[in-house]
Amino acid sequence: MIYFDNAATSYPKPPEVFAAMTTFMAEAGGNPGRSGHRLATAAEAMLDEARNALGKFFGVKDPHRVVFAFNCTDALNMALKGFLDLHPGAHVISSMAEHNSVNRPLQQAHDDKRIRLQRVGLGADGAWGVDEVLDAVTPGTKFVALTHCSNVTGVIAPAAELGRALRAKHPRVRYLVDAAQTAGVVPLDLEAACIDFLCFPGHKALFGPPGTGALLLGERVKPEELHGWREGGTGGDSSTPHQPRQWPYFLEGGTPNSMGIAGLLAGLRVVQARGLEKILAHEQALQRRLIEKLGADERFTLYGTREPSRKAGVLSVALRGRDAADVATILDSAFEVCVRPGLHCAPYTHKALGTFESGGTVRLSPGLFNSLEECDAVVAALTEIVG
Repeated sequence: MIYFDNAATSYPKPPEVFAAMTTFMAEAGGNPGRSGHRLATAAEAMLDEARNALGKFFGVKDPHRVVFAFNCTDALNMALKGFLDLHPGAHVISSMAEHNSVNRPLQQAHDDKRIRLQRVGLGADGAWGVDEVLDAVTPGTKFVALTHCSNVTGVIAPAAELGRALRAKHPRVRYLVDAAQTAGVVPLDLEAACIDFLCFPGHKALFGPPGTGALLLGERVKPEELHGWREGGTGGDSSTPHQPRQWPYFLEGGTPNSMGIAGLLAGLRVVQARGLEKILAHEQALQRRLIEKLGADERFTLYGTREPSRKAGVLSVALRGRDAADVATILDSAFEVCVRPGLHCAPYTHKALGTFESGGTVRLSPGLFNSLEECDAVVAALTEIVG
């Protein structure tokens, strides 16, 4: 089997991830913060280690500002629905490149007249641009929410450049980055990039299990600026009538997915051992091979930039005369190739690309554990199908 659906979730997971989860359940399977016995304290120690590791990896000075979530969608909702300064008349900027995890909360707030939503368009390369975002800022702009990399085109957007420009020119505007496709592949320092909210899943390029993710909070964000997302037990404070306002417990009510976080920590260690630069270079080499072979055949239409150095491991392709869903089914059943067809939870992106009405594209997303030979095999299969 050839797995080219890493943009949805990475597969296979490294053996270190399985080992860490098994060891945790066998040796530290208590409820963190809920008791003083050895299993509970061992679980709490693992969570602290994971917070510290993720904080250092993403440039967060205070590990308490690493808030564990159940996925990237969960983290995005914490920020988008929790920010108190989003009120009737507040202007929010997003883009046509966003996943529905950003689109839907903002669209609902817009429809309910709680905000005024503006989506900036995409350039010819398939990404939003710094100038277009800055030009959209008004005196009423409160929030900017953008993806670091489109899950349809794979184009890496200039998130750090925009963050520094926003902080310099419009310091009152809060800035959120959705790093679902880049966390674990593309270097990103939260404070250096002037990001207030950084959201990512654990189960993609960080190689953690499903049910993991995090919201990272910049130093400017205060607890009083947010609504609590979940309210309940925190372990450390059982006496107060309201959710305690300390990070991270303000946003982490309830028992965390400790076993999953142990796996996420192990996945992060794999990424660190391999090196971000080498991982990104490998993914871009795979993209280069696919683009060179498919781009030379007029029966295939490729979307987004054809410059691999500006891409993460995502390529969307349309086959002349072929429905995307049918192509994916044939790839799976006849060639044992796993891809994702359709609109990829990003309808505005497909509208911008002109692929919405035709049912979207075939998304090829090879990852760290794929090879150039597998790229060649997928190209051969697509060529046979289109022929």
